[in-house]
Amino acid sequence: MFRSFFPRPKLFFLSAVLWSLVAVLLWYLGGASDWGAGLGFGKSPEGEAPPIGLGFFVTPEYLWFYVYYAVFTGLFGGFWWFYSRDHRWQVWSIWGSSLIIFTTYFSVQISVAINNWRRPFGDTLQNALQGDKGVTAGDFYSLMLTFAQIAFLSMMLFVLNRFFVSHYIFRWRTAMNDYYVAKWGNVRHIEGASQRIQEDTMRFASIMEGLGVSMIDAVMTLIAFLPVLFALSEYVQELPIVGAIPAPLFTAAILWSIFGTALLAIVGIKLPGLEFHNQRVEAAYRKELVYGEDHEDRAEPIKLEELFGNVRRNYFRLYFHYLYFNLARGFYLQADNLFTYFILVPTIVAGTITYGIVQQILTAFGQVSNSFQYLVNSWSTIIELMSIYKRLQGFEASIAEREQNAMPGAGDLGATE
Repeated sequence: MFRSFFPRPKLFFLSAVLWSLVAVLLWYLGGASDWGAGLGFGKSPEGEAPPIGLGFFVTPEYLWFYVYYAVFTGLFGGFWWFYSRDHRWQVWSIWGSSLIIFTTYFSVQISVAINNWRRPFGDTLQNALQGDKGVTAGDFYSLMLTFAQIAFLSMMLFVLNRFFVSHYIFRWRTAMNDYYVAKWGNVRHIEGASQRIQEDTMRFASIMEGLGVSMIDAVMTLIAFLPVLFALSEYVQELPIVGAIPAPLFTAAILWSIFGTALLAIVGIKLPGLEFHNQRVEAAYRKELVYGEDHEDRAEPIKLEELFGNVRRNYFRLYFHYLYFNLARGFYLQADNLFTYFILVPTIVAGTITYGIVQQILTAFGQVSNSFQYLVNSWSTIIELMSIYKRLQGFEASIAEREQNAMPGAGDLGATE
């Protein structure tokens, strides 16, 4: 699954995570975000509000970030380009992955730009509703035009990114297909080989296209919006029940999201195994039907009744476990709709924030909590992917076993042992 497309996948992903962690920590905690000023990129005045509109993406900090990302990506990609120069798919797996990460992060920053736009629009709306004669129709039209510019950029980036990701994922499927087909002479007699190569690689690629991008988007959203939520915490002095705590919005978002993720992981712990077993009983039933097409002594009614009984029992167990899983998930997601308003009640009642700031907080909190709830929102798809992964992993284990047995002297070695 992975070795066909990525060079030394375990080492590659481990190094990618560690290198990304170094880059993020150096940017936020090591002062790298300020190095650009010393290199001639300049720096926005302290305390100045970020530009509203497309100017948000060409501030000195952003220009320096583009260079910073390019340098870190170039060092990482250059190392793996040299280390795996014989790998066929390195252009797509190394540089293509880097491009997807960058475009995903940029799309998240577009959401940050829209969130920055919400404050002036919300405050202008509030002032107009309160009868402020200084608010004109031109103020609204100007803000709407600014939103349209950001939205158009978002739409274009989304379309282009999805186009590239589709090609990227199909290359990954092609790499898996070529890897298995090259071993066809050795694996054609493995039960279900054709289904593994055609159907499971197709489904694996299809799920990864959506799930993988969603995971990257969740991580990038956290990186982008956690600082925003931390900054917005200054407008909230206390929370219900617990009172005043440091960075209340930041802390509440993390604790609430961890609670939801842990809750759904616990109540759904049996589902991956049941989904995997479901594929096995379905395969056994289908296999007997296929044999019955060519052999009169197979697919007898009693045998088919027994196999279908296994299918029925497993589905009924799945229905039961999904019953309480969906119940817990539904309660949590409905509570999540009110949670942000709940923690803002003391601040709203005190009248210390404007409507525009409330809109910013709601959006930022929602972005952070949704990112933390990635497992909650994607659990059913993750279960399906885990089931496919287990089947392909078993298929690859069978390939490795056959190749080991085909080695010269393997039979003698086995006899000796």
